[in-house]
Amino acid sequence: MNLRAGATRPRLAPTLTLSLALLASAGMPPPCAAQAGDGKPPSTFGPVIGSALLCRDHVENGYFYSYMKTAFGAPYKHEGGAYWFRTLEGTTLWGAPVSEVMVSDDTSELVFVAAVAEVPPDQLEQSIRTAVGVRHLAADASAYPLRVSNAGSKIAYYNTKSKIYCAKFKPLPPRP
Repeated sequence: MNLRAGATRPRLAPTLTLSLALLASAGMPPPCAAQAGDGKPPSTFGPVIGSALLCRDHVENGYFYSYMKTAFGAPYKHEGGAYWFRTLEGTTLWGAPVSEVMVSDDTSELVFVAAVAEVPPDQLEQSIRTAVGVRHLAADASAYPLRVSNAGSKIAYYNTKSKIYCAKFKPLPPRP
């Protein structure tokens, strides 16, 4: 490598790429297009949170907690085994407005990510099916059925809104 006077320095792009890959493998959230406080939801919200809600991704509550805190600020409450985050105005998933996201804490044998959509479950299910092709079928014939996808994602009635979530058992710790 020629470092004589006037020579250009090597490009840093490979180093930056490696640094981002190391952060991701360490469970750190990816850089967001928006940070807490700029008034816009991050451009990564749909792919990151949407994939988790559809059970298309590994559910790691530490990762999702860090992502939500970076993107939307500190949780506004901690109850029911979860940290509750308010989203920003204009935050949507599959075309449906989303007002809250919940990330499990470590008090349960389940890890989960959940979101409140400001539309009824049948409308949310239709939006998801149209946007990404995932179907959530009614689990029974009741007036307010739980809807379940093949991957295990669930849509439940939450008063006049919907709650969508993916919950998985925590992996066992390694044996000594």
